[in-house]
Amino acid sequence: MTDPTIALKEYLINIGLEEDADFLRQGIQLLSQLLMELEVEQKIGAGKHERTPERKNYRNGHRQRTWKTRVGEIDLAIPKLRKGSYFPSLLEPRRPAEKALLAVVQEAYLKGVSTRKVDALLKALGLTGIDKSEVSRINKELSQVVDEFRNRPLQESYPYMWFDATYFKVRQNHRVVSMAFVTGVGVDETGERHLLGFDLGASEEEAFWLAFLRSLVKRGVKKVQLVTSDAHEGLKSALSQVFSGASWQRCRVHFMRNILAHIPKKDKRTVADAIRIIFDQPDRYTAGIQLHRLAQSLQKYYPKAAKLLLEAEEDILAFMAFPREHWSRIHSINLLERIYKEVKRRTNVVGVFPNQDSLFRLAGMSLIEIDDNWRAGRRYFRIESMELLKDWKKDSEKEKTSFLVDVIADFSLEAQSNLHH
Repeated sequence: MTDPTIALKEYLINIGLEEDADFLRQGIQLLSQLLMELEVEQKIGAGKHERTPERKNYRNGHRQRTWKTRVGEIDLAIPKLRKGSYFPSLLEPRRPAEKALLAVVQEAYLKGVSTRKVDALLKALGLTGIDKSEVSRINKELSQVVDEFRNRPLQESYPYMWFDATYFKVRQNHRVVSMAFVTGVGVDETGERHLLGFDLGASEEEAFWLAFLRSLVKRGVKKVQLVTSDAHEGLKSALSQVFSGASWQRCRVHFMRNILAHIPKKDKRTVADAIRIIFDQPDRYTAGIQLHRLAQSLQKYYPKAAKLLLEAEEDILAFMAFPREHWSRIHSINLLERIYKEVKRRTNVVGVFPNQDSLFRLAGMSLIEIDDNWRAGRRYFRIESMELLKDWKKDSEKEKTSFLVDVIADFSLEAQSNLHH
């Protein structure tokens, strides 16, 4: 479709009225209004006040919308329909997450929690007022999309899974509370990422995580090989009950923060570099040897850090039992951290949500957009590398047995050497 602004500008140049911006703006407004009226007539099958057997719908007034163009802002009266909706072809439709943001702001406005910041945001979105029926329609539409996504059937096998939580402020019973928003992501057998689900609760207690994980199983998940998360006790306990046959990888990034909390500032960099050397080892055996050596070095000056390192050995090195090509992406929950960063970029505009449903709509639609982008992008892991997971249990058991034999042999030789001396 030819841009009406360019067409009108060329016409005005020909007749010598190039500098008349007001006339150009009025012309654009007139043409746009005529175009919308024609589109609505075609959609409902009848003109204004016209009775025809082809009529499918009826008009229901107008809604105001400001359209920003090259010649300034133009006020449009967009026709509304009694059934369904109409959106002009000359305007760019908002993305689902933008609709959700609009619905949240409008709902906050209607509930009397608006501020000057909310008013400014409304103007930035091109609104001059609040239409209650439009708010209700948008909310109903988005809630249905989010519910369908959250309850959709899942595949049977997701070799890798990641879980984490973040917090949002929600208005509840006339006060503002902080609520836990949990998310699960999985990689299927072809190497593609999938946003499995999300939920909202008062806190990260075990019962909440347990209900969330069981909902994934109820929707079809049966086979999981490795789950990566932080060391939250409620989540760990729930994982051990629902995915008892899967290995658990403690997020390396979170572990690093935990252990460095026991190290003075002057030595943090040195200890952090020493821990990274453990993770840089080529296999589980050498990583285990390096970990024990570091723990022995820390024992004298920082016994709490040494104890924490030894206790976390199996959890922070679990990723090494899987294909090396996958290590950089399965040892932490960085994937979820990036997702939450994008969601927070949208939700920070709102600040405090007027209720839980509004949070579900905005955060949910943001996550659905992320999942859609994954479908159009590259796979997270190559299909060929995912084939290596078929025999991972057998190989990991062999490696574990070999590791124990070698460690026992090393300590036996060390003990004999000490006896001779």
